[in-house]
Amino acid sequence: MARLAFPQGNPLLSLRDRLGPVFDDRRFVQLFPGKGQPAEAPWRLALVTLLQFAEELSDRQAAEAVRSRIDWKYLLGLSLTDAGFDSTVLSEFRARLVAGAAEALLLDAVLEVAAAHQLLKAGGRQRTDSTHVLAATRAINRIECVHETLRHALEVLTLAAPTWLLMHVLPHWAEAYGRRAFDERLPRSAAKRAAWAQQIGEDGHHLLAALDAAATPDWLRQLPGAIMLRRVWIQQFYVCDSQVQWRGEREGIPPASRFISSPYDVDAHYACKRSMTWIGYKVHLTETCDEGLPRIITEVQTTAGPIADGDVTTPIHHALQDKGLLPAQHLVDTGYIAAGVLVETQRDFGIDLVGPARANFRWQSQAGKGFGMDAFAIDWDAQQVTCPMGIQSSGWSPALDNRGTPVIKVKFSTKDCRACAHRADCAGPTATRRLMTIRTREAYIALQAARQRQQTPEFLSLYALRAGVEATISLAARTFGLRRSRYLGQAKPDLDTAFKKA
Repeated sequence: MARLAFPQGNPLLSLRDRLGPVFDDRRFVQLFPGKGQPAEAPWRLALVTLLQFAEELSDRQAAEAVRSRIDWKYLLGLSLTDAGFDSTVLSEFRARLVAGAAEALLLDAVLEVAAAHQLLKAGGRQRTDSTHVLAATRAINRIECVHETLRHALEVLTLAAPTWLLMHVLPHWAEAYGRRAFDERLPRSAAKRAAWAQQIGEDGHHLLAALDAAATPDWLRQLPGAIMLRRVWIQQFYVCDSQVQWRGEREGIPPASRFISSPYDVDAHYACKRSMTWIGYKVHLTETCDEGLPRIITEVQTTAGPIADGDVTTPIHHALQDKGLLPAQHLVDTGYIAAGVLVETQRDFGIDLVGPARANFRWQSQAGKGFGMDAFAIDWDAQQVTCPMGIQSSGWSPALDNRGTPVIKVKFSTKDCRACAHRADCAGPTATRRLMTIRTREAYIALQAARQRQQTPEFLSLYALRAGVEATISLAARTFGLRRSRYLGQAKPDLDTAFKKA
């Protein structure tokens, strides 16, 4: 019947004929209890969910397609008379995947089928890039965040303990927090905005004090809205001389990776990449780019927005190693490359990490004069550095920089530098001697080699292949809405991205 209905062929019929069912129930055994009510075949639910994401269908529409479409029945191995299942089964299946941290099961199954059909192999070339993912919550400023956090806590307490709340509510709260924060117009003057923030801080502190009272039931303090209120107030306010004060930069605002930007999504953080800023997450896509083979996505990782690309390079390699899909060459942009990462990638994974190394931002290189690092000879065994004038360093001290990276502090004698005619160009106009911070031996050599390599025509030709991943990201964003999360919290965007890429 399916072949009669589609005499010219159909993608879903071809998918079943060439690749088979793709999934099997054994992959999902750990997500289901051994005893209980009968469940729909997990492998079918996985395929239905992929089709649902591909065609942008709701759960109800996807369940209807299972009952009514011949091509779906053919792919799922169902008879024409099969009545399908209730649409709620799909949301339950996604919930099991999230609860079991099993998002990667879907993509891994597709990769195994691709490898079995010789469409994918290890040891080739792969490329990686990232893009932003907007959180499902609205982007709000700090004052709106504290206003909305307090309003949310009051709504939760209104439902959970209305009698208790009436005993502690202040007269102006109903009018002040009856509407959403972004429905109100922010005062134009800085003084009025500061007064508004101060009033919100005092009101929230009053509510927290009531929650902390001995007579308050403990379960009220454990409500999500109350916990969120406490966390946000710790980040946004502090108490000085019994007065609630608005935190400024000097009073220790948390970094973006810990700062709560919305009371409804604690995992969504403020992020910045070049000129773009957003609140949400970041997704990293890795795909093959071997000549003569199809482009297949091999790894997807979703991180918090502020996480730097370089912090994801090694986790990507570990994930590819677990799948047996480590490439021989990995093409990435500058964000994924650091001196330590170059060493680690070659030493631990045997991968040639290809990409432009970070530029030298020391003032000598930027000014185009004086003596940069390249002009100094380093004797690693003797732990000495010789300047272009033949003077040797007087100090060599291992240390850690402000990011905790091992470095070496090198200094030259003040006596030698003062007598040098090139002191101003070498050490600086006001410095009395040259002080240097260099990386450890392996990291320094790897970084210098990468900078020299990227000047060659061979590197430019090879690195041009990396640009292809931009098309993959564009396709995912335009076709599957990759840059917008459908759910709150990072766990569900992980699942969302896994379905889109599988």
